[in-house]
Amino acid sequence: MTPRFALVDCNNFYCSCERVFAPRLIGVPVVILSNNDGCVIARSEEAKRLGIKMGAPAFKNEAMFRRNGVQVLSSNYALYGDMSARVINTLRTVVQHMEAYSIDEAFLSLEDRQCIASSSGAPANQRASARKSVERSARFARKSCIGRTRSSSAGIAASARERRLSACAG
Repeated sequence: MTPRFALVDCNNFYCSCERVFAPRLIGVPVVILSNNDGCVIARSEEAKRLGIKMGAPAFKNEAMFRRNGVQVLSSNYALYGDMSARVINTLRTVVQHMEAYSIDEAFLSLEDRQCIASSSGAPANQRASARKSVERSARFARKSCIGRTRSSSAGIAASARERRLSACAG
């Protein structure tokens, strides 16, 4: 059997974490600022569409933030660490072997599970199981990728649009 790995990557992780406890932030542009509120370190999809860049100095963008109703938040690393632990612990219930790669990414070995190939070639039962488990425990969006090695993954997503948009390489 050819080895298969999944890369689980939570979308807009810091913003997604904030939205779990502040649903009013859903659907509005959100940016998270670095320590001492200096620079943008995370952006929601809505903020990205406005052209807000990573690392952008907050003071240079204050007028644009106000004009576009951007919600500007200070970073909350305790929250992000807790939510990351929830995601990782949930993923551990889905597969036996995994490696947490960063605060919002993990590699899963799919060797220890029976896989049902979907039309995209991905193990459908694992993808669905992992998505549902993460949604229940952490309540935010995520994407996953399946590949033969940890560095060669093909995009797997819930919808055709998400598949087209997700390259999984970056």
